[in-house]
Formats: sequence, C-alpha cells, structure tokens
Amino acid sequence: MTSIDKGAGRTVRVGGREIFVGEAGAGPAVVLLHGGGPGATGLSNYSRNIETLAQRFRVIVPDVPGYGKSSKWVDPSDPFGHLGGAVGGLLDELGIDSAHLVGNSYGGAAALRLAMDRPEKVRRMVLMGPGGIGSSRAVPTQGLRALLNYYPGSGPSREKLTRFIREYLVFDGAAVPDDLIEERFRASIDPEVMANPPLRRPSGWTALRTLWRMDLTRDSRLRTVAHPTLVVWGAADRVNRPAGGRILAGTMPNCDLYLAAGAGHWVQWERADLFNSLVAAFLGAGS
Repeated sequence: MTSIDKGAGRTVRVGGREIFVGEAGAGPAVVLLHGGGPGATGLSNYSRNIETLAQRFRVIVPDVPGYGKSSKWVDPSDPFGHLGGAVGGLLDELGIDSAHLVGNSYGGAAALRLAMDRPEKVRRMVLMGPGGIGSSRAVPTQGLRALLNYYPGSGPSREKLTRFIREYLVFDGAAVPDDLIEERFRASIDPEVMANPPLRRPSGWTALRTLWRMDLTRDSRLRTVAHPTLVVWGAADRVNRPAGGRILAGTMPNCDLYLAAGAGHWVQWERADLFNSLVAAFLGAGS
C-alpha cells in the first residue's frame, strides 16, 4: 500500500490523548508532521508526498493534537513541548524505537522539541520553515499575524482563511484550488476546535515566558541536537522568515540548508517533486 485514502486510518491512545494516524508503505519509519494553519491535517498537508515516499518508507501521518480527528487540547504554556511529547508517545505506542521526522512549520518545531527532549527517538529530520526560530527576537511576519488572528476578533471566516492561504501560505495563490480551501475551512470551524484553538497568541501574565519557551533558539540544547538534519525553506516564505534556515545551519552541528525558489511556506506542496526527491535521498542515506 503506497497511499492513504481520505478518512482511512486509526486512532491511537497516547496518555490522555487520542491521536488519529494514517499509514502507508513499508521500510524505515518516517513520521510526517503537519503545520499549524487553520484546518490543517496530516493527510491534506502531505497529499502530494505520501504516495512517493511510501515506495521506500513506512510513512506515518498523524493529525497532531489540536487538529483533524485527534484530541483538540494543546498546552498553551508549552505547545511545542506538548506536541513533541505526543509524537514521542505515539512512537512508543506503535512500538517504534526511533524514526525519521519530517516537520512543516508547527510540526517542524515539534520535531525539534522531540529531538531535544528524547533524542533517542529521532534518527534524521527534514524541517520545512519550522516555527520557533528566533520568534521572540523579531516582529511577527504578516503571515504569522494572519494565522494567529484567525480565531480572535471577528472569528474564523472563509474570507480570512482564503487570504491567509493565497496571500501568505504559498508563492502562487492562484494554484490553490477552491476545494482545498473549503475542506480546511470546514475543519477549522469544528466546534471542538473553536472551543480550543490549537495555535493562538499567548496572553496573560505568563505570555512572555511562553514566548521565550516557544523560541527554540533560546534553548541551549539546540546546539547539541546532532541528528543529521535537512532544513528546506521556501525563498518566498511570508510566515516564517527564511533567515531562520541560516540560524539553524549555524547552530546545529549536522544541519544542511536548501533554499527553494518559487515556494512560500508550503514547499512540500508547491515544489512536491523537488521535495520528494530531497527527502528520499536524505532519509535514504540514513536508512
């Protein structure tokens, strides 16, 4: 089996959470961790990658906590740690000693936290525009502000989501089909998601501490993450600044950087053929 039909998969109990996961292929385990945009799910974010990668790997595609068919609550004081812990727990429940991790944005930050917190669970990593790289040291981008403002204020709407996806998420907004936006909008207004938005701007007296905790470059352990890592960043990323790639390459001892032309924050979708070949070659070298 080299593909996952929509809706196919199973729910795995990890601690007090339910994590929905799809699987395809056989071979070394590769976990695909999706981003944190409204309505995101594992299968939708990696729709152009699963079939190709499953020809060489056991591809595991969860809905991370807060999204899709998984439990909706995420610890607002330490979201990256919460997500990283959930991924590590999922590997435990699946009986996988260690796996390659592929993470986009929110999922990239979760992969880095798991590599810091439980390094034995991680083999190689591919990170696309990961979150939490210098995030407390600069004014948020327009794209990140649009993401964080999706639920507050006037609340979610198809217009807000369309603008976020077509103006900020991708390089060529016209390439995004209407049905993809509609699918994500419907997922974003699930009542459970509305009650517990998974990615929100920190507020209250703990906000500053949370922002510092979410900036992974302030964690001294980042310099000790020696797992072979490939960072792929869209040259036109308007959500997380491409300069973050150089920060990681200059901090982590085994980190390569690839800047992808003609791509924004969603390289795995916009430059799917390039992305699939890079991932297969990089992860295959460590299998």
